[in-house]
Amino acid sequence: MYTNILIPVENKDTDNTILDHIRSLGKLTHSKITLLHVADGWAARNYDQLDLQESEEMKTDRVYLEGRVQELQKEGFEASYVLAMGDPAEEIIKIAKERKVDLIAMATHGHRFLGDIIYGSTADKVRHQVDMPVLLLKVRK
Repeated sequence: MYTNILIPVENKDTDNTILDHIRSLGKLTHSKITLLHVADGWAARNYDQLDLQESEEMKTDRVYLEGRVQELQKEGFEASYVLAMGDPAEEIIKIAKERKVDLIAMATHGHRFLGDIIYGSTADKVRHQVDMPVLLLKVRK
């Protein structure tokens, strides 16, 4: 079934929505879990082109990912993380293909109206451009 799961996270409390759900599924299927955070601020989007140093935000994101991976490992999961930089949808798609995942599990926030109309949501872009299943859970309030 699902043995290699990619979970994009945002370094927010809302990450618990998808992580709590996947913990149950992952235990049933003995899944390997990869957490992915995509830093998309100015420094992250220009990191390679301008040979920049990691911003404080990126350093904070890395510490967050390391902590969440340690939690999962203590629970018996084989877990790792990726801190990517750039457009979230593009990076999720790229990492999913590189890691040969068989499920992408994401939390969604619902509509952001104008932003979704102009740019489309990350979840919509991902689900339309990958061949593997995508599990979307709406964030609990």
